[in-house]
Amino acid sequence: MSDVPGPDHGLSATRVKVCGVTRATDRDAVVAAGADAVGVISDVPVDTPREVSEATAADLLAGVPPLVTSVLVTMPESVDEAVTLVDALRPDAVQVHGGLSPSELAAFGRRVRQDLIAAVDADADDVADYADAADALLVDSVDADGGGGTGETHDWERTRELVADVDVPVILAGGLAPDNVAEAVATVRPFGVDVATGVERFDADGERVGGEKDHDALERFVANATRAEVPA
Repeated sequence: MSDVPGPDHGLSATRVKVCGVTRATDRDAVVAAGADAVGVISDVPVDTPREVSEATAADLLAGVPPLVTSVLVTMPESVDEAVTLVDALRPDAVQVHGGLSPSELAAFGRRVRQDLIAAVDADADDVADYADAADALLVDSVDADGGGGTGETHDWERTRELVADVDVPVILAGGLAPDNVAEAVATVRPFGVDVATGVERFDADGERVGGEKDHDALERFVANATRAEVPA
């Protein structure tokens, strides 16, 4: 991602990443909907229905077609652990939540060929350090364990300021859904948006089924994100 322009440098549409994919049918639906990236979560210390085993992650990532980016989402405890996982799964890019300091993330980046996306809280004191170490920042609503996927929005105006302050692409996450993503894009003007819970399906009792995607919601999210009007 380090060689792509930021959101205010002539991009025709906001990039879209769909995260927390756990099934091949959902991965293929994400691609068919026109998303730019497929995120697969593996090897995280938090309890989430969106995590899959390393074997499943390998299969899901390998099935992402050319011209769509496969993204491993993980929370490594050490650089060596992260390198071992990446060498085994061979994604196009790696999204790191917690675990590694900015200096450790930079060391990780020197040992792998993949672009690195650092997940951060927009109000954290070390955002600039992570921007220096990563190829892109993903600004998410994080829980106490440092994981994302909370389904909660955060201060979009603060993230808009971050977009202007850093030199790497900024991806907006946290509480996005088909009905609010256009407003989010217009407000923040990010390089990309990321969604997980906002496109999950609901069962007959109205309960969200974690890790399973609603294919109609996928299509609406991608369409609304990429067609959003961004003020000049």
